[in-house]
Amino acid sequence: MAFRSRREKLRTILSSSACVHPGSVYDAISIRIAEDLGFPLGMFGGSVASLAVLGDPDVTLITLTELAEQMRRMSRAATLPVLVDADHGYGNALNVRRTVQELETAGAAGLTIEDTLLPAAFGEARTQLISLEEGVGKMKAALDGRSDPSLVIMGRTGAASISSLDDTIRRAQAYEATGIDALFFTGIKSRAELDAIAAATSLPIVLGGAPDELNALDYLAGQRVRIALQGHAPIAVATQAVHDTLKALREGTPPKNLKGLASSELTGRVMREADMKARSAEFLGLKK
Repeated sequence: MAFRSRREKLRTILSSSACVHPGSVYDAISIRIAEDLGFPLGMFGGSVASLAVLGDPDVTLITLTELAEQMRRMSRAATLPVLVDADHGYGNALNVRRTVQELETAGAAGLTIEDTLLPAAFGEARTQLISLEEGVGKMKAALDGRSDPSLVIMGRTGAASISSLDDTIRRAQAYEATGIDALFFTGIKSRAELDAIAAATSLPIVLGGAPDELNALDYLAGQRVRIALQGHAPIAVATQAVHDTLKALREGTPPKNLKGLASSELTGRVMREADMKARSAEFLGLKK
């Protein structure tokens, strides 16, 4: 299958003894840059998807169709494996099954399904969790929706910051028992919490945002953490750069005096200009 090699690369990361940082990607340009810089993996976060596609905050307004289409654009642009934050699977367990099908055909190397209650309930400001039983059903449905066995499916929980450490471990063990490939945790606040989770489970671990004491790669690797996110700085930096450039132009700065513009060499590399010229020569009879 066209995307199997990407999924096998993600599986190699999960089966290794090291912990890696993924590059945060959200469009064709960012994934090509991450690939060119040598990142082993891309992470397409839900908050980033909402901002890049809709310009909206992370409040579950983006649809499955929009998420999958953006993933499809990135899959065309580069061969870097991408782990997709599929939120809650866009509905109940049957919707989760459909989510897996769509993201698989869009080229995702792996995806996460979380047990957060989304969208947020009326009148409830606090983040809530679905029941453990519903979460298990979603994991089973995700596995059932997978056609390519190399597609990586991860169960995600933020229970550490919502309910308790004991609940986190109960959920992780229940999701692990369904046959998923890895466990994704957010909200872990200390090494003691991570140590307890690692001791109670056996699958590879992916760690979301974490405090400074959980940033040492050697320590994380020793606790079976194979992927540790570093947030989504690229889109934040890009947003500031666009703001500053447009502000300068609006205030009268001549284009030639603008700072921080990509060089023609970098732009050509990102757009794969050399490849396009070679194809134009071969298929259109144009000179290189």
